[in-house]
Amino acid sequence: MPFEMPVEKSSSAVNTVTIGATADEGGTRLSTVTVGGETALPFLHFEGEMPHRPAIAMEVLDVPPEEWPGPMQEAVGDVCGDVAGWARKCVDEFGADMISLHLVGAHPDQQDRSAEECAQTVKAVMEAVGVPLIIWGCGEADKDNEIMPRCSEVAAGENCLLGTATEDNYRTITAACIADNHKLLAEAPLDINIQKQVNILVSEMGLDLSRIVMYQATGGLGYGMEYAYSIMERTRLAALSADRTLSMPMLALVGPECWKAKEARADEATAPEWGDAAERGIAWEATTATCFLHAGTHILVMWHPRAVEIVRNTIDSLVKQEG
Repeated sequence: MPFEMPVEKSSSAVNTVTIGATADEGGTRLSTVTVGGETALPFLHFEGEMPHRPAIAMEVLDVPPEEWPGPMQEAVGDVCGDVAGWARKCVDEFGADMISLHLVGAHPDQQDRSAEECAQTVKAVMEAVGVPLIIWGCGEADKDNEIMPRCSEVAAGENCLLGTATEDNYRTITAACIADNHKLLAEAPLDINIQKQVNILVSEMGLDLSRIVMYQATGGLGYGMEYAYSIMERTRLAALSADRTLSMPMLALVGPECWKAKEARADEATAPEWGDAAERGIAWEATTATCFLHAGTHILVMWHPRAVEIVRNTIDSLVKQEG
């Protein structure tokens, strides 16, 4: 008796979002990134279309990182003290599709950098690379409301992805995105209802839902992976079931979360039974990213170049199977 593959057809699609603007579009980017548009669960090409491959962004910080893991220090080197040079290395040597610039130096507990200093950092990174930018604030609400409008202004026309809008702090950054024609990163914990609420609040200010990318805060592999995967997959299924408030592409902050875990950071003297520390951290990041790919993530923010290479090869093989 012949086997017939069961096929589920979706009634809708994930929104398509393009980040970056070339000269023809009023910006200076040499390339753009388009994600979303699929009509099936990830890489199930026999059930629907997946017109755009997931993208890999590499994170750079505006100040030298504190307690940098040994494998990361070895991979990136002293260039981590030069944000523009670091971004350039991520693109030219590591092949990043995007740069995720995190303005941690603006935090009052860090260097309390001014809005103008942050804007100049954004400008320096834009001049150093031609790929699209994700621009994050420092994570302190009042300070982000101070710095993000100026960063948005200096990047006007570049169609960046600005983050983040939260349930309690979304008005200023949403207004900046509307004024300067950027995309918005809407943040929520791993809670579908809160994510929907943030998306609705932002849209009520006049930002179209098609200009939103969702970020549901997750941990690295081993820290609630099953729960994170299930929430992300449910979000993806909601989009395919025509829930417009959850139809946006998703982003996952993989590298920064993974390298916080003791299993990725602990040296061999502390945990000799865990094996080589450098290989372990890279595997931790690559495995987490791969899990999130299958859960429906469209943009992966990563750290280690070897983990990036592994995940890029994984995406290549999965996309090739679709052809």
